[in-house]
Amino acid sequence: MANPNVGQTIASTWKAVVGTSPEDNIHDDYWLFNRLSKGKAFLSVNGGRTINGPIEYAVNTTVKSYSDTETLDTTRVDVFDEYSYNWKEYGGTVVMSELERAKNQGDGQKFALLPAKLNSLNASMRKALNEGLYSDGTGNSSKDIGGLEHIVASSPSSGTVGGINRATFSFWRNQQTSGAQSSSAFDNLRSTMRSVYNDCASGVNTKQPEYFVTDQTVYQGYESLLTANEQVTSKTPEQADAGFKNSYLTFKGIPGGYDADCTSGVLYFLNTSNLKLAYQKGYWMKGFPSVDPANQTVEVFKVMTIANLISNNPRRLGAITGIT
Repeated sequence: MANPNVGQTIASTWKAVVGTSPEDNIHDDYWLFNRLSKGKAFLSVNGGRTINGPIEYAVNTTVKSYSDTETLDTTRVDVFDEYSYNWKEYGGTVVMSELERAKNQGDGQKFALLPAKLNSLNASMRKALNEGLYSDGTGNSSKDIGGLEHIVASSPSSGTVGGINRATFSFWRNQQTSGAQSSSAFDNLRSTMRSVYNDCASGVNTKQPEYFVTDQTVYQGYESLLTANEQVTSKTPEQADAGFKNSYLTFKGIPGGYDADCTSGVLYFLNTSNLKLAYQKGYWMKGFPSVDPANQTVEVFKVMTIANLISNNPRRLGAITGIT
């Protein structure tokens, strides 16, 4: 017979596995997920049917030079609106049978099976979310996260993002250019990185990209350009010095990484002000007390996340596509 308190026991074990802070359980192999699930890029939202926020999208056209008694233009100019993103749900389960519990006790225990299963569920949840962060949102009947392929698109003049039609409103389009080679591999990569970086910035000193992410092939291609041309030194040991063993490379002083889930041949310039992972308060990797079905000798533990990737200004985000 199942232990009547095992539900709370499993739920408590889950909390011990994943920790109280989401960023405490992020593995380095999910590079983008690691950056989005902490700091100001990780946005807690308390309730709401959708994820909404205000935007300024137009210039007040009544402003002009004028003479002493000339009348000013009193036309009302609409300059504000809002974006709206839908919530997406991710869930998974762990099933622990009484037979497994019996085999995993006493001298027969090789390792603690339940914590191992919970750790596996935790890693699987992070993997699914990281994959979603790169998706176009159409997977699994559009139940997947609307990721970078959706928000920082290869065709930014089409589609609807956050409830705003990009074909109609050009201010809502991300930056994009091709990184295809001219004659040799990656010979246009550095120049396109410079142009897209500057296109994403709102000026020399404000709102510049804060990091970039790409696939391993492009990352290594960029690294090969650096080691062939220059040595970049750094005062901090975790930053790259181009060709020497360090955690990541940099471009214009910002860190960059590669991710196995990143779209092949694409490099993204991103920042934490305009790209955020929003989640419902209390529903980030939330574990529930396990239950035992009336007709099975098992315990079933559930975990769920309610979240989505959002942007409040895609114009400050960029993609270099088709890199060869």
